Amino acid sequence: MGILTWIIFGLIAGAIAKMIMPGNQGGGWLITIILGIVGAFIGGAIGVYVLHWGDVDSFWNFRSWILAIGGALIVLWIYGMATRRSA
Repeated sequence: MGILTWIIFGLIAGAIAKMIMPGNQGGGWLITIILGIVGAFIGGAIGVYVLHWGDVDSFWNFRSWILAIGGALIVLWIYGMATRRSA
């Protein structure tokens, strides 16, 4: 996929992940895009090396969406833990 497709795919995957796991994570749209893109890459790596499902390769592939959103959830959780204020 091209870089523009990765950005759009990452934006949508990041937004869906943020709706699934709402919280007090800082950041706006730019952080959501970055987390979504990184999450799509991580989801693709998990799909290839752990689950042997294949990569995030098609915008209309259901498996690609599951991997990208799952990866974005992982990245969002890590980001939330890293930016959490101690009480």
